[in-house]
Amino acid sequence: MTLPATSFDWVRALVHRESAIVLAPGKEYLVEARLLPMARQLGLADVGSLVEKVRSRPDPDSTRRIVEALTTNETSWFRDGDPFTTLTSTVLPSVLAARGPNERLQIWSAACSSGQEPYTIAMLLEDALPNAGQRVSITATDLSREMVERTRAGRFSQLEVNRGLPAPMLVRHFTRAGNEWEVAANLRRMITASECNLAAPLPRMGPFDVVYLRNVLIYFDLSTKQAILRRVRELMRPDGWLFLGAAETTLGVDDSWERVVLGRSSAYRPLKGA
Repeated sequence: MTLPATSFDWVRALVHRESAIVLAPGKEYLVEARLLPMARQLGLADVGSLVEKVRSRPDPDSTRRIVEALTTNETSWFRDGDPFTTLTSTVLPSVLAARGPNERLQIWSAACSSGQEPYTIAMLLEDALPNAGQRVSITATDLSREMVERTRAGRFSQLEVNRGLPAPMLVRHFTRAGNEWEVAANLRRMITASECNLAAPLPRMGPFDVVYLRNVLIYFDLSTKQAILRRVRELMRPDGWLFLGAAETTLGVDDSWERVVLGRSSAYRPLKGA
């Protein structure tokens, strides 16, 4: 059964209201694919029936599950490569030179999905800094409660570790746990994971030396992008570094950032006085 237009419009409005994510017309197939498992779990014949059930008897858990199902959790280790290699080659030396020997470095992995990004950062810093466990704090956040729980657990399937994780790092930083791979305890201790809706007022965090806000802004309209960049800047140190996705930029969105070319990639820094 094709998803009725009224059901699709209701889902679009719900997702935008709760997360500010824009589901453009033509995404009916995505809504059906993402919500069909939830419909089947509830013994319903199709997604249209699920939507009507939640519309007529709304409850916080059902609406949360619908919104989380429609957020994208695509991720991999060292995604796009350069934003991670430049962390240790360029950004880390710059940050260390500007900080006192006892200052803790704070890094934020926003929209961390199931944890590959924050653990990639943790592995890199563990290999680059002799005292990384005492020197570095990584905050990992995501809209999805399920993704936050997965990040805390630090367990990944064989298929997941095959997506971009170099074999030497797998051997060095993971142990077998049944059919899964578990991140070493010292890396898990570096990371604090929690739920966070980027489109809403942000909790007190930071101040951050480095923020990874990658492949997130593309899902929002212009005003939401501007609001998110403003809130993120308020949680950063004045000389902090912001990494966005390859298809994202602050140019034409928020002029209070300076773009810095780093090899084949780039980062953004708050403009002084902005």
